[in-house]
Amino acid sequence: MHVNLKLNTIYEFHQFSNLPKPAHPLVSLIDYSLVNYPPEYTDIKWVQNFYSIGLKRNVSKKFNYGQQPYDFEEGVLALVSPQQVIHIEIDPEAQAEPSGWLLLIHPDFLWKTALATKIHTYEFFGYAVNEALFLSEKEEQMMVEVFKNIQQEYQSNIDKFSHNIIITQIELLLNYTERF
Repeated sequence: MHVNLKLNTIYEFHQFSNLPKPAHPLVSLIDYSLVNYPPEYTDIKWVQNFYSIGLKRNVSKKFNYGQQPYDFEEGVLALVSPQQVIHIEIDPEAQAEPSGWLLLIHPDFLWKTALATKIHTYEFFGYAVNEALFLSEKEEQMMVEVFKNIQQEYQSNIDKFSHNIIITQIELLLNYTERF
Protein backbone atom coordinates (compact mmCIF):
# COMPACT_ATOMS: atom_id res chain seq x y z
CA MET A 1 0.00 0.00 0.00
CA HIS A 2 1.19 3.55 -0.80
CA VAL A 3 1.20 6.61 1.46
CA ASN A 4 2.26 10.25 0.98
CA LEU A 5 3.19 12.17 4.12
CA LYS A 6 4.24 15.62 5.22
CA LEU A 7 6.30 15.29 8.40
CA ASN A 8 6.48 18.72 10.01
CA THR A 9 8.04 17.69 13.31
CA ILE A 10 10.51 15.17 14.62
CA TYR A 11 7.73 13.90 16.88
CA GLU A 12 5.66 13.05 13.77
CA PHE A 13 8.57 11.03 12.37
CA HIS A 14 8.89 9.16 15.66
CA GLN A 15 5.17 8.47 15.69
CA PHE A 16 5.08 7.20 12.09
CA SER A 17 8.19 5.05 12.63
CA ASN A 18 6.82 3.47 15.83
CA LEU A 19 9.56 4.99 17.97
CA PRO A 20 9.27 6.30 21.53
CA LYS A 21 8.62 10.01 21.94
CA PRO A 22 11.83 12.00 21.27
CA ALA A 23 13.72 13.28 24.33
CA HIS A 24 13.98 16.71 22.68
CA PRO A 25 11.44 18.27 20.28
CA LEU A 26 14.08 19.77 17.96
CA VAL A 27 16.78 17.10 17.75
CA SER A 28 16.70 13.32 17.88
CA LEU A 29 19.29 10.60 17.54
CA ILE A 30 17.78 7.26 16.58
CA ASP A 31 19.24 3.77 16.52
CA TYR A 32 18.15 2.86 12.99
CA SER A 33 17.49 -0.77 13.93
CA LEU A 34 14.51 0.50 15.98
CA VAL A 35 12.80 2.26 13.05
CA ASN A 36 9.66 0.28 12.26
CA TYR A 37 7.47 1.78 9.56
CA PRO A 38 3.83 0.63 9.63
CA PRO A 39 3.73 -2.83 8.01
CA GLU A 40 0.72 -2.02 5.85
CA TYR A 41 2.83 0.42 3.79
CA THR A 42 5.28 -0.91 1.24
CA ASP A 43 5.60 2.35 -0.69
CA ILE A 44 6.19 5.45 1.44
CA LYS A 45 6.86 8.96 0.17
CA TRP A 46 7.33 11.93 2.46
CA VAL A 47 8.50 15.50 2.68
CA GLN A 48 10.07 16.47 5.99
CA ASN A 49 10.55 19.85 7.66
CA PHE A 50 13.88 18.95 9.27
CA TYR A 51 17.39 17.84 8.37
CA SER A 52 18.37 14.21 8.57
CA ILE A 53 21.81 12.65 8.63
CA GLY A 54 21.67 8.91 8.30
CA LEU A 55 24.49 6.41 8.59
CA LYS A 56 22.78 3.19 7.58
CA ARG A 57 23.81 -0.38 6.92
CA ASN A 58 21.91 -3.51 5.79
CA VAL A 59 18.74 -1.63 4.97
CA SER A 60 16.55 -3.83 2.78
CA LYS A 61 14.52 -0.95 1.54
CA LYS A 62 14.88 0.90 -1.73
CA PHE A 63 15.40 4.59 -0.95
CA ASN A 64 14.99 7.31 -3.53
CA TYR A 65 16.16 10.80 -2.77
CA GLY A 66 15.15 13.15 -5.55
CA GLN A 67 15.53 11.02 -8.67
CA GLN A 68 18.47 9.03 -7.29
CA PRO A 69 18.12 5.51 -5.77
CA TYR A 70 20.46 4.47 -2.94
CA ASP A 71 21.69 1.04 -1.93
CA PHE A 72 22.20 0.74 1.83
CA GLU A 73 23.62 -2.79 1.99
CA GLU A 74 27.03 -1.29 2.80
CA GLY A 75 27.65 1.60 5.19
CA VAL A 76 26.31 4.73 3.57
CA LEU A 77 25.91 8.27 4.81
CA ALA A 78 22.92 10.16 3.41
CA LEU A 79 22.01 13.76 4.19
CA VAL A 80 18.61 15.32 3.52
CA SER A 81 17.54 18.92 4.01
CA PRO A 82 14.03 20.20 4.78
CA GLN A 83 11.42 20.17 2.00
CA GLN A 84 13.03 17.38 0.00
CA VAL A 85 11.17 14.23 -1.00
CA ILE A 86 12.17 10.82 0.33
CA HIS A 87 10.67 7.72 -1.25
CA ILE A 88 11.02 4.26 0.30
CA GLU A 89 9.91 0.97 -1.20
CA ILE A 90 9.86 -1.80 1.39
CA ASP A 91 10.37 -5.46 0.55
CA PRO A 92 8.32 -7.36 3.17
CA GLU A 93 10.30 -10.56 2.40
CA ALA A 94 13.71 -9.03 3.13
CA GLN A 95 15.81 -10.69 5.81
CA ALA A 96 18.53 -8.09 6.46
CA GLU A 97 18.85 -6.58 9.94
CA PRO A 98 19.17 -2.82 9.46
CA SER A 99 21.54 -0.87 11.65
CA GLY A 100 23.06 2.56 11.94
CA TRP A 101 22.14 6.00 13.16
CA LEU A 102 19.63 8.61 12.12
CA LEU A 103 20.08 12.16 13.37
CA LEU A 104 17.10 14.47 12.91
CA ILE A 105 17.60 18.20 13.36
CA HIS A 106 14.82 20.77 13.17
CA PRO A 107 16.04 24.11 11.74
CA ASP A 108 14.86 25.84 14.93
CA PHE A 109 17.52 23.90 16.87
CA LEU A 110 20.15 25.74 14.83
CA TRP A 111 18.60 29.16 15.41
CA LYS A 112 21.06 31.84 16.54
CA THR A 113 24.09 29.61 15.92
CA ALA A 114 26.82 29.96 13.30
CA LEU A 115 25.71 26.59 11.94
CA ALA A 116 22.30 28.05 11.00
CA THR A 117 24.00 30.03 8.24
CA LYS A 118 26.80 27.61 7.44
CA ILE A 119 24.54 24.58 6.93
CA HIS A 120 23.28 26.11 3.68
CA THR A 121 26.81 26.04 2.25
CA TYR A 122 27.15 22.25 2.49
CA GLU A 123 26.42 20.97 -1.01
CA PHE A 124 25.79 17.39 0.12
CA PHE A 125 22.35 18.38 1.49
CA GLY A 126 21.02 18.97 -2.04
CA TYR A 127 19.50 16.96 -4.85
CA ALA A 128 22.50 17.89 -7.00
CA VAL A 129 24.52 15.23 -5.18
CA ASN A 130 24.48 12.11 -7.34
CA GLU A 131 25.15 9.59 -4.61
CA ALA A 132 25.12 9.13 -0.90
CA LEU A 133 28.59 8.93 0.64
CA PHE A 134 30.10 5.45 0.87
CA LEU A 135 32.51 5.37 3.79
CA SER A 136 35.61 3.30 4.41
CA GLU A 137 35.59 1.26 7.61
CA LYS A 138 37.87 3.81 9.30
CA GLU A 139 35.71 6.76 8.16
CA GLU A 140 32.55 5.00 9.29
CA GLN A 141 34.06 4.36 12.73
CA MET A 142 34.95 8.06 13.07
CA MET A 143 31.37 9.02 12.24
CA VAL A 144 29.97 6.44 14.67
CA GLU A 145 32.09 7.96 17.45
CA VAL A 146 30.57 11.39 16.79
CA PHE A 147 27.05 9.89 16.80
CA LYS A 148 27.88 8.24 20.14
CA ASN A 149 29.06 11.60 21.53
CA ILE A 150 25.75 13.14 20.47
CA GLN A 151 23.88 10.21 22.02
CA GLN A 152 25.72 10.60 25.31
CA GLU A 153 24.83 14.30 25.49
CA TYR A 154 21.29 13.73 24.21
CA GLN A 155 20.59 11.09 26.85
CA SER A 156 22.14 12.95 29.78
CA ASN A 157 20.39 15.65 31.75
CA ILE A 158 19.79 18.55 29.41
CA ASP A 159 21.43 21.67 30.83
CA LYS A 160 22.54 25.08 29.55
CA PHE A 161 25.62 23.52 27.88
CA SER A 162 23.83 20.68 26.05
CA HIS A 163 22.69 22.72 23.06
CA ASN A 164 26.19 24.03 22.27
CA ILE A 165 27.78 20.62 22.76
CA ILE A 166 25.30 18.97 20.37
CA ILE A 167 25.73 21.79 17.81
CA THR A 168 29.52 21.34 18.00
CA GLN A 169 29.15 17.59 17.40
CA ILE A 170 26.81 18.19 14.43
CA GLU A 171 29.40 20.57 12.97
CA LEU A 172 32.06 17.89 13.45
CA LEU A 173 29.85 15.36 11.61
CA LEU A 174 29.38 17.81 8.74
CA ASN A 175 33.09 18.65 8.60
CA TYR A 176 33.98 14.96 8.45
CA THR A 177 31.36 14.49 5.73
CA GLU A 178 32.95 17.30 3.73
CA ARG A 179 36.37 15.71 4.17
CA PHE A 180 35.23 12.24 3.07
